[in-house]
Amino acid sequence: MTQMDFFDLWDRHASLDAKKEPLIQLDTVVRWEEFRPLLELVLRKPASERQSNVGRKPMDAVQMFKTLVLSAL
Repeated sequence: MTQMDFFDLWDRHASLDAKKEPLIQLDTVVRWEEFRPLLELVLRKPASERQSNVGRKPMDAVQMFKTLVLSAL
């Protein structure tokens, strides 16, 4: 496997867009950020309820939601 070039990701997105990839179309149709307030309310504990700040930082709520939607599809 070769090292990724600066434009590899750009080229990959362009080829997926040219093929009318359903995931790209889904990303353009769904406004993911509109779900953020509800997701943050459900997923995140307030700072007063947390025992400490040690450990790994949590995943982004919208990214986690996208993962769950993708696995359901």
